[in-house]
Amino acid sequence: MSMRCLLVDDSIRFLEAARTLLERDGIPVVGVAMSGSEALARATELAPDIVLVDLDLNGENGFDLAVELAGNVTSVIILISTHSLDDFEELVAASPARGFLHKSALCARAIRDVLGNDSPGAPT
Repeated sequence: MSMRCLLVDDSIRFLEAARTLLERDGIPVVGVAMSGSEALARATELAPDIVLVDLDLNGENGFDLAVELAGNVTSVIILISTHSLDDFEELVAASPARGFLHKSALCARAIRDVLGNDSPGAPT
């Protein structure tokens, strides 16, 4: 699986830092979005392989956005947050997202771990 990524977060500082980190790790960030409507438009336009969606988008719900994205694009959705997975484990499991990453753990390896056998270099 290719790893072209769209980042969705309401913090410009996080978007810039995450883009730098992921691109240094070899994951091309093809776009960023700061709201649900922008994310839907960018995902449709750019057709990324992966969409990283923050759970809290300045009052918008990342779980709701994940459902909308899943109905409109073929991208793999991974939810991200500064909150612990323990706080949202059941909601993440019930969502169309492939998994969850804490923002502090965001890196190419963590994304590949969430993708499992779909990640590049994984055994078939």
